Amino acid sequence: MPDHVPLKLSNPPGLFDPAPYGYSHVAEVAGGSKLLFIAGQGGESLDSSISPDFQLQAGQALANLRTALACAGADYCHVAKLTVLIVDHDHERLALWSDTLREAWGDAMTPACTLIPVPRLALDGMLIEVDAVAVMPQ
Repeated sequence: MPDHVPLKLSNPPGLFDPAPYGYSHVAEVAGGSKLLFIAGQGGESLDSSISPDFQLQAGQALANLRTALACAGADYCHVAKLTVLIVDHDHERLALWSDTLREAWGDAMTPACTLIPVPRLALDGMLIEVDAVAVMPQ
């Protein structure tokens, strides 16, 4: 993570290692930071089409998140917290989501995250939605 990002991610001793699942336990934000709240991003493309494939939707949701972050000069390294909604969540979808998240973040620590299984989302065919809180220097 770049030094200028006012965010420290950690996994305290005494808690299991969440890295294989693509998240960190704690996101500490420096005082005086600017917060960005990114609305839920789904797997829809610019023309509003949605693939029926969960992993493709997950990748598109993260690409959409990156686009939203970029409009404020931010990137994945600025994300402190994700909330992920997954339709018909199971261990297979968890593994696909975790792989997609680790691919997007690379070797960097991933943000704090809450995953919520849901029966459906706003649009027909939508299988995942990701919102974020990001941190920028003032």
